[in-house]
Amino acid sequence: MGSELLERARELRPAIDAAGDAAASTGATTLTQEVVDACFEAGLYGTLSPRAVGGAELPIDECLDVFAEVAYADGSVGWSLMAGATAACFFGAYCADSFTDEMFAGGVVPVVAGQFAPNGTAVPDGDGYRLTGQYSFGSGIGHADWVGGGAFTAPPEGEQAEFRLMLMPRSEVEVLGNWDVLGLRATSSYDYRIDTYVPAHATFEFFSPIRYRGGPMYDLGVIILTEIGHMGWTMGLVRRAIDEGVAIAKGRARMAAPSVIADDPRFRHDFAMAVSRFEAAETWCRQAFHRAEQAADAGSGRDPVLGTHVKQSATLLTQEGLAVVRTLYEWCGTEALRDGPLQRCFRDMHGGSQHVLVGDRNPHEYADLLLADPNPD
Repeated sequence: MGSELLERARELRPAIDAAGDAAASTGATTLTQEVVDACFEAGLYGTLSPRAVGGAELPIDECLDVFAEVAYADGSVGWSLMAGATAACFFGAYCADSFTDEMFAGGVVPVVAGQFAPNGTAVPDGDGYRLTGQYSFGSGIGHADWVGGGAFTAPPEGEQAEFRLMLMPRSEVEVLGNWDVLGLRATSSYDYRIDTYVPAHATFEFFSPIRYRGGPMYDLGVIILTEIGHMGWTMGLVRRAIDEGVAIAKGRARMAAPSVIADDPRFRHDFAMAVSRFEAAETWCRQAFHRAEQAADAGSGRDPVLGTHVKQSATLLTQEGLAVVRTLYEWCGTEALRDGPLQRCFRDMHGGSQHVLVGDRNPHEYADLLLADPNPD
């Protein structure tokens, strides 16, 4: 199934690339329905979801490849796809049949959007919660069927609050707009407001979700599953930037230079070192995911040490990818400044690098791991 999904994604590359060009030229802040429908009909939104609800439930390495292929074609389409696919898999794995029978009706994985930071409050109300909150970065909300949000519950006095993720039909969400940004412009990552009743079966606890279906991979939890989509996106986007930069470097000369950029020994050094560091980071990242997946298969899906390795390798991969794109942008000069794929990669990579999943917290956690006493009392 993995090779089949990857082939479908490759077949869509020209259409996705054209959609990216069109969005860049018009300043669109959301994807066209045509490109969303194409990804949906190809089953790409089901890349990460359990087979029991109609998803592909691919191994992590194959998920990375599918997300990378779409991101290679266009960063905004790739970002929206991986965000939607990741969010769908959560509720497909961690919610009871009473909800998934509705959400995945007919064995079809829907398009999901939302920010799952705990920016809302969920007050218990009968067999559910009254959720109120305002959220940002609802990537894909312009074309989603379902929208989610994170919230702390407000339990009766004496009981402990929970951090729960909650899902509802998009019709119950007020979209506020506010997406005037440098990169990832067409992802419709709008702000939105929620004030609605959410049945308990459309929610799950963030830190220790119960796996109702799917294989051991889902025991890795929300953060590590989310990193899969983000890292696949980074791998694909940076590969596109490399290919575009190489084409420019081989065919263009900087002003007053005796030959094309690719012949400049300074470029050759900078380029080789930047790509080498990125490839080394990708190797570590894939290795960290593989070890986490193996641990999950063995019944240790929530190993914090392996999770720390995944998160730090993801942070490193993002930073090295950003360095590659910057190197190419600087060397390709005015050619990169103009509208085109390399400029799109430059803008989108700077947008993606700001995500909290690849932020400063991960290196500190990794440092704690490296500096820990190997023989604690």
